[in-house]
Amino acid sequence: MAEIRETSGTGERRRAREYALQLLFQLDLSPEPPGNALLEFWKGKRIKPSVIEFAGVLVKGAMEQVEWLDSVLGSISHHWRVPRMAVVDRNILRIALYELVYENSTPPIVVIDEAIEIAKKFGNEESGPFVNGILDAVRLRIESGEIILPAAAGEPATSPPLKVRTPA
Repeated sequence: MAEIRETSGTGERRRAREYALQLLFQLDLSPEPPGNALLEFWKGKRIKPSVIEFAGVLVKGAMEQVEWLDSVLGSISHHWRVPRMAVVDRNILRIALYELVYENSTPPIVVIDEAIEIAKKFGNEESGPFVNGILDAVRLRIESGEIILPAAAGEPATSPPLKVRTPA
């Protein structure tokens, strides 16, 4: 694989998101233990530590919260069960939803735009609009209070970070 040069903070974070997608894609389809796959993935790559670190945060977080992330995604994607989504699309959605909820350093609109661009690059021709629609619905539900963010930032990572209100 050719070495990719990082030139800015934004470029580094995009690259980290792309690596996180590649790792989650591999883990989603492989019976190999996650620890082995993660170690093997980085072998031979010359990547800035900050890129590896952010990719690791996204992968670990998405893996730890996969059940909750999938339940939120499933509640929004009415015509698509999460396991039936394209592997690329569902992992982009998991990463972006995790980042929207847990990583407050990036504005939501930027997280969504990054996910759309990555979907266009790694998915099929329908991936960008699909990812856009799902993530925009998530954003709107968060803003409307239908999905409620935790009150305290110190809430344990093992509990669901958001509560989804069901319509009455």
